[in-house]
Amino acid sequence: MAKGKEGKKDAGRTDNVSDKGHRYDASDISVLEGLEPVRRRPGMYIGTTGPEGLHHLVWEIFDNSRDEAMGGFCDDIEIVLLPNNRIRVADNGRGIPVDMHKKTKVSALETVMTTLHAGGKFGGEGYKVSGGLHGVGASVVNALSVFCEAEVCRDGGRYMQEYSQGKRKSAVKKVSSSKLHGTIITFEPDKEIFGDIKFDWNTVVAHIRQQAYLVKKLKILIIDARGVEGKIDTSDVFYFRELGLEIPSVSFYFEGGLVSLVKYLNKFQKPVQNNIFYVEKELDNVGVEIALQYVDDISERIIPFANNINTPEGGTHVTGFKTALTRTLNTYCKKNEMMKESEGGFTGDDVLEGLTAVISVKLREIQFEGQTKAKLGSMEAQGAVATVFGEAFANFLEENPDEAKVIINKSILALKARKAAKAAKDSILRKGALEGMTLPGKLADCQSKNAADSELFIVEGDSAGGSAKQGRDRRTQAILPLRGKILNVERARIDKMLASREVKSLVIAMGTSIGDTFDLEKMRYHKIIIATDADVDGAHISTLLLTLFYRYFRAVIDAGYIYIAQPPLYKIKKGKEISYAYTDEEKIKIVGKSGDVSEIQEVVEGDEPIEEEEETKEETAKKSNKIHIQRYKGLGEMNPEELWETTMDPAHRVLKKVMIGDAEEANKIFDILMGSEVPPRKSFIQSNAKLAEIDI
Repeated sequence: MAKGKEGKKDAGRTDNVSDKGHRYDASDISVLEGLEPVRRRPGMYIGTTGPEGLHHLVWEIFDNSRDEAMGGFCDDIEIVLLPNNRIRVADNGRGIPVDMHKKTKVSALETVMTTLHAGGKFGGEGYKVSGGLHGVGASVVNALSVFCEAEVCRDGGRYMQEYSQGKRKSAVKKVSSSKLHGTIITFEPDKEIFGDIKFDWNTVVAHIRQQAYLVKKLKILIIDARGVEGKIDTSDVFYFRELGLEIPSVSFYFEGGLVSLVKYLNKFQKPVQNNIFYVEKELDNVGVEIALQYVDDISERIIPFANNINTPEGGTHVTGFKTALTRTLNTYCKKNEMMKESEGGFTGDDVLEGLTAVISVKLREIQFEGQTKAKLGSMEAQGAVATVFGEAFANFLEENPDEAKVIINKSILALKARKAAKAAKDSILRKGALEGMTLPGKLADCQSKNAADSELFIVEGDSAGGSAKQGRDRRTQAILPLRGKILNVERARIDKMLASREVKSLVIAMGTSIGDTFDLEKMRYHKIIIATDADVDGAHISTLLLTLFYRYFRAVIDAGYIYIAQPPLYKIKKGKEISYAYTDEEKIKIVGKSGDVSEIQEVVEGDEPIEEEEETKEETAKKSNKIHIQRYKGLGEMNPEELWETTMDPAHRVLKKVMIGDAEEANKIFDILMGSEVPPRKSFIQSNAKLAEIDI
């Protein structure tokens, strides 16, 4: 009764006083000034403070220069990776205005660099099309940098302003006269925000290459000057290249735009359509540009952009494209009587098989779904793309009958294969084999039914499986040993996949089913750990498994559920002290601790396991300087205790999460290594042979 009375009294409170006696009033409302919100909640503006967010700073500054190029005001951009974690981006655009801003009462340059939602992209005639929708790019980069400097050349002068953590160090000042025009932004990310700062050259090059294809006749030069010793004085140069240093660089310039990008994406594919389709047209204030080509493959590659921003989750422009593609091919096929009526018509899946397409739309007012701009929401793009592409592609088919024939025949083949695969899959599904009713017998499942706590180790062979089953934590760790190498699914349809015993066992163990019936919510483990041997066969098995996950379980990778175990390469024993080394560098470091060359010379390497023997004090003293090294060539060579201690114990193990930072690059590598074309694979091996670590 007492509890009930208290509850009733609390429910009728009107004094806004919490249980702790604190009054909630206007004094509790915080108002963050300037760029303070960015520093307090950086994830809201750049997604993450990890590597992706760090590189996003570069994209934000580059996008401003690229938008100048899209407007026709710039044709040359230079990006420089400098020592001390600094990045320098220079362009020959109009230069950010430096005159007084009427509203802020400070220079327009300072306004852009220190104020959220300030820029030339919110109306007016500064930019007709831009990617920087929210206008927060430069100011956010400035807020998250311990050092930032803006240089502007325009109207006969060179102007400069320096900032730190989003705050100006001084007013904008004219430092010299200049006949040049353009903007230079140099910044150094704040370690308080990003921790370990390391810009990745390949990540920068891959992203900028993609952007170069999207803006015709734009020259972009990327320079890696991080290895240059001493202070670099760039005060008298506009472009860093003017210093004439012999350092790594790469440049991009494409006349063909999207056609060049399609050629690049299909570099390691066998085209079935020789002439690349291309259209560029504006309709109802929406610029539409599309290029496509069919290749001898079963996968689709659709790369969509909106105002030059990659939208990996698609959106209205992709919907319009797919609708028009299916309708146009069905109309052409029916008109030319190329398919039996009994076969019905093409579905979207039929016409997408083997297609490589790049879709780019440009809109004055653009709307994205979500803060990350991963999906386009502007409805006008759907109609514009469907109309422009539909009309142009219909004309292409009429004017290129040979090309039309191979495209239609490929789609008919896909239709027949789809029906056959569906029948085979339905037959399997009817038997309940993929519904999780009967788990594979070789699966040693865990006791936990909570997927968030459960882990599935995929190991190579019965020997490793035996050690793993004995050494695991039965409560949360399940073991699935695979026999031999699984099917290469790069070019295998789903019916052939499900006929593979090893693949089928894995799919059943995961519990998600596959294809149309895939359901991520039914995932039985939130950690799937690939644990193969540290040799060529182990690497091959890992690649086959990753190919399976990438092609048929992409959502599992995107959810962050796939990991690769990092077992040690060496067990090192000196006296009674035992250490594990995961790399050759660690081995050298551990062995070198003795500091005595004579001791290092007594290192014994072999495949025999290190025996634990009882020794007298005298014998121990004699052998105290001797170092034994055991090289592990497989998980099966470890006893259960060693496997738990080094590879399975969550407190000590090393796992690498599988992430897809660049889907196009991942696509290309899988095509090269796992596809049917031999020449690209041979070329890749020859080019990278020197990087291979060979264990003889």
